[in-house]
Amino acid sequence: MREAIDSGKQEFKATTEFSGLTRIFHWLRALAIFGLIATGFYIAVPFLQGAPSAEPTLFTQAYIRSVHIILGFVLIAISFFRVYLYFFDKKGSAEERKSFKQFLQPKVWIDTIKCYIWIGRHPHIDGTYNPLQFITYLTLGVLVLLISLTGVALYANVYHEGLGGVLGVCFKWVEVVCGGLSNVRMIHHILTWIFIIFIPVHIYLVVWNSLKYPNGGADAIISGIRYQKDLKV
Repeated sequence: MREAIDSGKQEFKATTEFSGLTRIFHWLRALAIFGLIATGFYIAVPFLQGAPSAEPTLFTQAYIRSVHIILGFVLIAISFFRVYLYFFDKKGSAEERKSFKQFLQPKVWIDTIKCYIWIGRHPHIDGTYNPLQFITYLTLGVLVLLISLTGVALYANVYHEGLGGVLGVCFKWVEVVCGGLSNVRMIHHILTWIFIIFIPVHIYLVVWNSLKYPNGGADAIISGIRYQKDLKV
């Protein structure tokens, strides 16, 4: 989608940067991550206790664990499909794939870093992400993979039938590689803290980039549109 927008003496092109599916998956993944962090900490340190009762109705921990498991599988499913879109979506993710070429160019790296420390201008980017953004989202993908592997290993250790039984056979190697179930749990917890650190940094950089270059930065993940100067005018 390209639409010319007049802004005084300069015209801008409205370019579709994120497809509808990409935007939906971004927000679903964000909600899943927030929900997983909250429920994960409660599972580790349960602090809600109902009134003592002889009836078997105090299932707070079980309910929260169920929400955690559901959100975990939602995150895994979204991440799988997100990877599929990146490689095979011919229209919606074309701009994202362009970012990889400049990710391999040292000059673009240097110019981008100079821009972020306020000693240079932002280089022209052919694609959705500059190199720093690309490596950040690539790292996020690796973190999602690792926390999903450890999460599935923990899930399979509790549920031994049905899906849990199948996953237990397929992912027993995660427990072996980590050196035991306690290490799997510790790694899962450490990865959670890495996500907690990543979130405010990510939000800060998005807002910073939007304020410094108000061409559709933060709202692009909502509207899907980024405005670029029309060099043909």
